[in-house]
Amino acid sequence: MSRRNLVLSIVNCLFILGVVWSALAQQPAGGPAEKGGKAKQVAGRAPLFLREEWKSDGKEGAITPGNVANPNLELKLYGPSGKDIQITGAAGNEGNPVHAWTGLCTTPCALALRDKTNFVDLSGLARMRWVTKMSGLHQIHPIVKLANGNWLVGDHADGSVADWLDTEFSLSDVRWLRLDIERAVTTGTWVANPDLTKVDEVGFVDLMPGSGHGAGGWADVGKIEVYGKPVAR
Repeated sequence: MSRRNLVLSIVNCLFILGVVWSALAQQPAGGPAEKGGKAKQVAGRAPLFLREEWKSDGKEGAITPGNVANPNLELKLYGPSGKDIQITGAAGNEGNPVHAWTGLCTTPCALALRDKTNFVDLSGLARMRWVTKMSGLHQIHPIVKLANGNWLVGDHADGSVADWLDTEFSLSDVRWLRLDIERAVTTGTWVANPDLTKVDEVGFVDLMPGSGHGAGGWADVGKIEVYGKPVAR
């Protein structure tokens, strides 16, 4: 190779390296450059907003505000026989933990929890987690009361007849129907893109009447956790 060609090759290599270096230097650390020079931000997971694990003396009885272990929460019961939801089970017993039981509800019934000082933002990566066990064909669905007073029930359903299960689900995956809270029944059509940024109450509904004691049909609901951002009332 002639000296002239060697010099030209070196110059071309340096030019290419300069172009590559310039392109890399224009990218912010942590990811590709985007409009405005800002890297794409990934939203963090929602924090724990509430946890309820219930209190009980080990005897079955109608659930009351005194069974709520978290002092910042209010208990709400709905449906014509919501007052018949029972508290039963024993603390520390994995086979029969303290839980709400819908077996004596003669109609669909619902239970919700209300934080005394905050609404909760359940948009984005908000999620719920609960410990449940079912009998018969029963399942539970999440319910929310929006700040404007409207109630919604989600199509997500949980419940195993085999054993207690600790399950978690993202609320962004849930489709919502309107809920007639006085009757604890679904109404209308699917609600497209409901505003979950300010939720007043969160809980569950059992859309089937209970069968009483025995294995006919009921829902057991132990620990409930809600993950979302607090919004001051």
